[in-house]
Amino acid sequence: MRIIGLGNDMVDIRRIEKSISRFEGRFVDRVFTDIEKKYCWSKGNKAANFAKRFAAKEACAKALGTGFAKGVYWKDMGVENNSLGAPVMMLTGGALDRMKEITPKGMTAQIDLSITDEYPMAQAIVMITALGPSE
Repeated sequence: MRIIGLGNDMVDIRRIEKSISRFEGRFVDRVFTDIEKKYCWSKGNKAANFAKRFAAKEACAKALGTGFAKGVYWKDMGVENNSLGAPVMMLTGGALDRMKEITPKGMTAQIDLSITDEYPMAQAIVMITALGPSE
């Protein structure tokens, strides 16, 4: 196993809350996947949930080594929850292409994600590792 990308981001929940209010649905529709929107709108603390996912996307873009450039867009990265409720990062489009590009031949990429919030801040850490065939 080898680490091929690491990203961290912290965001002020109040800033995300203002963006949601100020730009109505435009901000949410531009940044978040349908699955993320459905999850966050169903929760009591919408702004904190959107903020954690925003931070996760920023951290993932850093781990990919591109930021939001070279074909990597906001909605190419989406936080979903596995059967145990743990957050997982799902990639599509340019983000998935970039992950394939940085993954060494014969290895498989794995993304680990940790998100948390303590008002007024939300934080995410993304680590991308490459696993060999026997790992």
